[in-house]
Amino acid sequence: VQLQASGGGSVQAGGSLRLSCVASRRTASNNGMGWFRQAPGKEREFVSAISWKGTDTLYSDSVKGRFIISRDNAKNMVDLQMNSLEPEDTAIYYCAVGRGNYGSRDPSMYAYWGQGTQVTVSS
Repeated sequence: VQLQASGGGSVQAGGSLRLSCVASRRTASNNGMGWFRQAPGKEREFVSAISWKGTDTLYSDSVKGRFIISRDNAKNMVDLQMNSLEPEDTAIYYCAVGRGNYGSRDPSMYAYWGQGTQVTVSS
């Protein structure tokens, strides 16, 4: 499974961006999917995840209430709507396909990873 993430860019604090990730195979529609991010000098951290049917979602405490994850299995796509962006959200964002039906906060529970898309939030 190959993943292609897009939608990153530069925005001022308080602004919004929408990230999209398209999977190359329909297989991903049976798996949980997630978003992680990595800021310079920091470890990769969990952002959000969604179950294969889209009925269950997870968010990190730092983005809860600001970010919304969704998916469209007909398009093999998962999106991350990011609102009220803060400079601390600056990072490379990665999408990933889980090993099971549900998303997870644990990166080891993901089998495939996209190449990442840069998000930069200025104050």
